[in-house]
Amino acid sequence: MNSDSKRTKGLVIVHTGNGKGKTTAALGILFRALGRGLKCGVVQFLKGKWETGERMFARTIPGLDFHVMGSGFTWDSDDLDKDKAAAQSAWSVSRRMILKGNYNIIILDEITFAFHYGWLNTEDFIRILAKRPKNVHVVITGRNCPETLMNYADLVSVTEAKKHPYRDGIPAQLGIDF
Repeated sequence: MNSDSKRTKGLVIVHTGNGKGKTTAALGILFRALGRGLKCGVVQFLKGKWETGERMFARTIPGLDFHVMGSGFTWDSDDLDKDKAAAQSAWSVSRRMILKGNYNIIILDEITFAFHYGWLNTEDFIRILAKRPKNVHVVITGRNCPETLMNYADLVSVTEAKKHPYRDGIPAQLGIDF
């Protein structure tokens, strides 16, 4: 494989673990890609209720498709059937984005929760990834990423929580956490 063909290989990148910064790392990739004029899309599987800073900023960027599909954080949910339906709807949007080939970078934020809860099938997901056009990079975030998906990925980063202000009673901070 020559260096030009290596530059067109779409990567599968996983940011997982119990530490903070998985979405932030993915958004760093997005920021870099947008700076290079690449077409980018984001599908957020959980973050539906908060008006986050990234969501507000995304509205100002022409050509960035930013889909907030979740109904909020699942561990706070009183309607898991609704959460499952939202995850499946988010996957439907994501699958089209992946297979169409119109995007260079697609971020699937917190999709791993859908695998963890059994709402999406990891093997089916990997089959779709295998069919994507060679120019499509897919960035996956969330805790509890399935081992089979980490084995399939080209790059896996696992964040570890050594210390977190939440443990000291400090709530999420504007501009840092949302």
